[in-house]
Amino acid sequence: MKITSTSCICPVLVCLCFVQRCYGTAHHSSIKVTRNQTKHIEGETEVHHRPKRGWVWNQFFVLEEHMGPDPQYVGKLHSNSDKGDGSVKYILTGEGAGTIFIIDDTTGDIHSTKSLDREQKTHYVLHAQAIDRRTNKPLEPESEFIIKVQDINDNAPKFTDGPYIVTVPEMSDMGTSVLQVTATDADDPTYGNSARVVYSILQGQPYFSVDPKTGVIRTALHNMDREAREHYSVVIQAKDMAGQVGGLSGSTTVNITLTDVNDNPPRFPQKHYQLYVPESAQVGSAVGKIKANDADTGSNADMTYSIINGDGVGIFSISTDKETREGILSLKKPLNYEKKKSYTLNIEGANTHLDFRFSHLGPFKDATMLKIIVGDVDEPPLFSMPSYVMEVYENAKIGTVVGTVLAQDPDSANSLVRYFIEYNAEDDRFFNIDANTGIIKTTKVLDREETPWYNITVAASEKDNPGLLSHVAVGIRVLDVNDNPPELAREYDIVVCENSKPGQVIHTISATDKDDFANGPRFNFFLDERLSINPNFTLKDNEDNTASILTRRRRFSRTIQDVYYLPIMISDGGIPSLSSSSTLTIRVCACERDGRVRTCHAEAFLSSAGLSTGALIAILLCVVILLAIVVLFITLRRSKKEPLIISEEDVRENVVTYDDEGGGEEDTEAFDITALRNPSAAEELKYRRDIIPEVNLTPRHQTLSTLESIDVQEFIKQRLAEADLDPSVPPYDSLQTYAYEGQRSEAGSISSLDSATTQSDQDYHYLGDWGPEFKKLAELYGEIESERTT
Repeated sequence: MKITSTSCICPVLVCLCFVQRCYGTAHHSSIKVTRNQTKHIEGETEVHHRPKRGWVWNQFFVLEEHMGPDPQYVGKLHSNSDKGDGSVKYILTGEGAGTIFIIDDTTGDIHSTKSLDREQKTHYVLHAQAIDRRTNKPLEPESEFIIKVQDINDNAPKFTDGPYIVTVPEMSDMGTSVLQVTATDADDPTYGNSARVVYSILQGQPYFSVDPKTGVIRTALHNMDREAREHYSVVIQAKDMAGQVGGLSGSTTVNITLTDVNDNPPRFPQKHYQLYVPESAQVGSAVGKIKANDADTGSNADMTYSIINGDGVGIFSISTDKETREGILSLKKPLNYEKKKSYTLNIEGANTHLDFRFSHLGPFKDATMLKIIVGDVDEPPLFSMPSYVMEVYENAKIGTVVGTVLAQDPDSANSLVRYFIEYNAEDDRFFNIDANTGIIKTTKVLDREETPWYNITVAASEKDNPGLLSHVAVGIRVLDVNDNPPELAREYDIVVCENSKPGQVIHTISATDKDDFANGPRFNFFLDERLSINPNFTLKDNEDNTASILTRRRRFSRTIQDVYYLPIMISDGGIPSLSSSSTLTIRVCACERDGRVRTCHAEAFLSSAGLSTGALIAILLCVVILLAIVVLFITLRRSKKEPLIISEEDVRENVVTYDDEGGGEEDTEAFDITALRNPSAAEELKYRRDIIPEVNLTPRHQTLSTLESIDVQEFIKQRLAEADLDPSVPPYDSLQTYAYEGQRSEAGSISSLDSATTQSDQDYHYLGDWGPEFKKLAELYGEIESERTT
């Protein structure tokens, strides 16, 4: 198959595209002539014939951006099998087939139906095949070819990074590189001059230039001064087609700023200055400002000021304000108009950052003269000292003199001075001052241990002008006296081991004293001589303000005594010496062989018997379980117990318990206990209702007569015999209680038990003869008797 193209470059490429193709290379991407070749058919034996040469063409070209009304002709496909009778059909597949590229299936002509853009897609890969129109069988294997989009100059150069901002130091040499700009062209750099760019400067001459090939911008003048002009705007153009007429161009702006260098020295605007300062100006205060100008900026304009000479060098000082670059003049010593009325200073300002490349422009410093006029003012009193320190002993009497302050009027008038102490409203006033003499005295008793130092402020004013005040600080140190005895430094927990040996040190103690060092240490430790010698412990003074506790005997036992007390005495080194007593508590503990305390508690005794903590817990748990079982058993027995008495009419006597308070004679209505107290009042015998009695029943009048004829002892015996001989009694004990206080006493009974059933004819008038002890009783029974009579 032969491909024919009408592209303008076809005559050249046709000569380069002849190749010889052999059978069996259907996978190669080309279009070939297949006449006189035998195709290998499935199921048939492959037969080799001598191939015939054919035309081979594997790429077409098409111009981009085609704007014509008709489709653009690309090329032609032709097969050697095509006799021109229309029996061959050409098929086109691949990228853009049918949409961008169409083919005449009879002639093989290929056309482009759309305008193509090489910058979007540079080539298309397609496949061509010739088939028999009648049988639809391929006449040749499928071949691959490429359609390349040919570039035209349709894209202008662009500066993708613009606009640019760049700096360059002032006073730079000519030709100093500033910046390199780069423009890009989207056209094909391998075809023609469409993408060949040259640079030129449109704005910014004669200060800057640009290299037409590299785009490097350079300075074009010597010594460009920032102070003269700081900002420049340079416009750079990039043009393709190597700058020829008809080429496309693009431009960008480069903003160039000259940076500062130290090429200008500082300068004072004037050579002479004058300053007025009142004599009342405070030492250390700022009294004036001065400034030198520098045309540079930033650190290149930094400078320092100094006083190089003059009669006021020792009176004034100057410093530099880094923010404003001003010289601040301050007062070092107080001024006195009466002594000196003016001063002269020579002040210099110099740059701190020098650039030696421009030293020929220097020197980078300048000087000026400053005259200072001292002004006369009415000054407040002046103290003889800037501050005072005084001393007074603690516990001194009220009114003790502490010290004296002195102030005078510095003016020529020499007015009288008055003094006073400045206090805050909440301050305690421990001192006062004599308004005329300045003598300071105490107003309260001082305690050094509470406040060792006092700071007060004394003010002085002229008597004729109280508004002018001066102040001075007065510090008062309270001196110590020995008024505090020593005491133990802390609470000590002292332990002695049970296996201690005689003379063994068990603890070391120390003491402290609130007094000053002179009245405190050194401390002496000793035992109270008024007490008997302690047989268990002793005290040793180590002569270094500490003492050691030593044992006197061998072995201690917690079972005998677990705590010991040791009284000690401590004295200080003051004059006169003070002492105090303290008592040390010493606990007895069980210790290891190396002296480590094992325990000091009672559970240690159980541990010594070989019982571990787990065994103790198990024993306690067993005891708790046994107690719980016993309580449960008793509770169950009480809940299952049946009542022994069926009813109140049972033959046996009942024990009745009730918690009612005694109500006098009304108690007999709740329960008739006459039968238990007096056999003569008993009713007939009662028998149990739950069984059939076997004894013979006697008439009621016989039982009553029997009861009246026996005494209570016989009555009880009879009841006991009946209970013992009764065969129907259940097998359990029965508690029967009988009580009888006697019968027919001469004095009679004072009980009210019988009062509800019997009438007494007793005469109670004899109670009045028994004395005052029975007076109330006689009155009571006398009233009862009178009521009965009435």
